[in-house]
Amino acid sequence: MRANRRGSLFLVSVLLVFLTACTSLPPASVQPPSSAIAASTDTALGRAAAAAMVAASAPEGQSGFRPIPQASVALDARLTLIKRAQSSLDLQYYLLGNDEVGHLVLRELRDAANRGVRVRLLIDDFYTTGMDRLLLGLAAHPNVEVRLFNPFGPGRVSTGGRLLSLASDFKRLNHRMHNKLFVADGAIVVAGGRNLADGYFLRDQGANFIDFDVLAVGPIVPRLTDIFDLYWNSPLVRDIETVARITESPADLREAFEAETAAYARRAMSPPPALDSYGVPTVGNEIDANLPHLIWAPATAYADGAGKALDGDRTGRAMQSAAYHNLETFQTARSEVMLFSPYFVPGEPGMKRLQVARDHNVTVRIVTNSMASTDEPLAALAYERYRVPMLKMGVELYELSEQELRKEDDMRHYFGSSRAQLHAKLGIIDRKTLIIGSTNLDQRSVTTNTELAVTIHSPELAQRTLKWFNSENPGDARGVYKLRLSDDGKKLQWIALHGERGSELVDEEPEVDRWLRFKLFLMSTFVPEDWL
Repeated sequence: MRANRRGSLFLVSVLLVFLTACTSLPPASVQPPSSAIAASTDTALGRAAAAAMVAASAPEGQSGFRPIPQASVALDARLTLIKRAQSSLDLQYYLLGNDEVGHLVLRELRDAANRGVRVRLLIDDFYTTGMDRLLLGLAAHPNVEVRLFNPFGPGRVSTGGRLLSLASDFKRLNHRMHNKLFVADGAIVVAGGRNLADGYFLRDQGANFIDFDVLAVGPIVPRLTDIFDLYWNSPLVRDIETVARITESPADLREAFEAETAAYARRAMSPPPALDSYGVPTVGNEIDANLPHLIWAPATAYADGAGKALDGDRTGRAMQSAAYHNLETFQTARSEVMLFSPYFVPGEPGMKRLQVARDHNVTVRIVTNSMASTDEPLAALAYERYRVPMLKMGVELYELSEQELRKEDDMRHYFGSSRAQLHAKLGIIDRKTLIIGSTNLDQRSVTTNTELAVTIHSPELAQRTLKWFNSENPGDARGVYKLRLSDDGKKLQWIALHGERGSELVDEEPEVDRWLRFKLFLMSTFVPEDWL
């Protein structure tokens, strides 16, 4: 018995050493901190941004914005800015796909660096499994730095190793950087909900996202570059070279990078439309004309501290968070709040705020994914617990429906045979103020992930956003079910809105997968709402 006990203790000791080795964070980077390169009229993008401000006679402190809802326009905007950059490119993303779009962006960044452009690429490490060699290949080019946020340790090379690391160091590794930010020459930014992967630009064969970005110039840009620098220089960020194992020379890594990305580069990319859904020309043509179609408005930007969820001052941290500032803005509403979020898990604090809004006769409209359209079914299950209480307090709920979306000719053409899923994160207050960024309306965005949000005070921009989502009036919504309570107040009912064709009432939840629901019910007992 004693020998067996000693053997067991030895095995436990070995396992603990192994787990520690797999999860330990690499030493902090010895690279000195770096800062964004300020906009300058020495670059074409800097001249265009400066000329746009002069031509618009923009009031002091106001920034210029272009809404970008269409996927092809959003991809073209990023590629155009990379191609035209002359001094710097700073990219911060939660997800860079190991796919067509991801490889295309990496190749364009390589080309920019070869022109002498300084490239700083900051990626959250959660979805980089199998990408170390690819990212090392980019970093092996002159003028390029690649850094990872909160990286996994030596076990990072495989999915199994990462799961083991996550199990043994959950508090740290559960903390992810969800921000999305793109800055070219310190003069033009793109911010919003899109990651750099196929599904965010209608390039995925299985499922694609409905999303929204804004392109911006003016005073909002240095505010966002300061946010980028805070993350770039954070102790939680590591150079890719200190995390991934380097077994090849820089020349060999560059050659491997070329070979791996070339296969995608040979595939043709569809050009964007000459005019977007608002009648505005492509970003390249707009830059050539000094960006004449921007919407000018005062704006602010907020981001969580990089150490969110890891430091001890939870109350102080919450009051500095992007989610907190979003809620503060929501509380300024006098007539209406309209929210678009792929995941909506309000929790008790959120329900209290919704009740306060309704007590003040503020209309609250929420558009989110149904269980059938979501890519995070556990989050959808958590949201469903709040549907009846929200409806009872007078909140209007709309759920995206794959089935209803395909009844709309333009949407059916837009998504082809792929599934459509909502990914846009937007808040519109009194049709005067727009909040856009990476923040979902769930507990994870509040407590765990870092987030970025831009608040823009512009009735014109708010109205354009509503127009794109066909949501200027409650009865105009397409591709969704509007939820309501039955006459006895006990059951849910779903109403398919068909505009001039009327509406259709459904008493049973449409497009439901009962076996999926049973599995989710079992899983939900082990997953707290704070993780969703």
